[in-house]
Amino acid sequence: MKLFVGLGNPGAQYARQRHNVGFMALDRIAEAHGFGPWRKRFQGETSEGTLRGERVVLLKPSTYMNESGRSVGEAARFLKIPLEDISVFHDEIDLAPAKLKVKSGGGNAGHNGLRSISAHLGNDYARVRIGVGHPGSKDAVAHYVLHDFARVEYDWLDPMLDAMADAAPWLAKGDAARFLSHSALKMQDGAGEAEAAPAEKPKPAPKPPRKASGGHPAGDRASKSANALAENLKKWLAGRGDKE
Repeated sequence: MKLFVGLGNPGAQYARQRHNVGFMALDRIAEAHGFGPWRKRFQGETSEGTLRGERVVLLKPSTYMNESGRSVGEAARFLKIPLEDISVFHDEIDLAPAKLKVKSGGGNAGHNGLRSISAHLGNDYARVRIGVGHPGSKDAVAHYVLHDFARVEYDWLDPMLDAMADAAPWLAKGDAARFLSHSALKMQDGAGEAEAAPAEKPKPAPKPPRKASGGHPAGDRASKSANALAENLKKWLAGRGDKE
């Protein structure tokens, strides 16, 4: 069994915020793969399904970001899921928008949700880092991540979430490299389909049909002159015959 954790804050007022992209990722996976209904468990909400033959539990903690570890710890202990089978989806300001990375262990880079999980379980779980971009100033980070995605950002956000959902079976099998490469290919395909088709070149105007003679206009004039000359020659010969 695998545990996929999405980080975010519960409540409609937070649903579209950058800090909630982990919740968004799990919602998209559940929808794409026909997971069961969400139900309240482990101080959060869970949904269960199968990816490439692997049973997967999706968990969205309801403890708010800073206490995510309480929910994840309870689920991991009850379900007896080891750290190496836990993947945590979270926003990453140190990655450009639409960039994805997966790493196991390491530091928490100031992310309070990761810090809480590590405090309850340790560090050796996988982190699916979802790039949302940086506001440019450290002082602006809190406001930035607790703010809704701009409308224009959905041009990359929706294709990225769809690509991650499509690639999720590879993550369930423990193949992070295939998860990332498959996600990247799907995003490229989506961008290609979104491009406008090139405008068709105007077709050249049809050429006027040639005359029945099939010749060039200059040839037609030459033909008329030859006919006139032949007629004059006939008349001259006829006149000469009369005189003889």
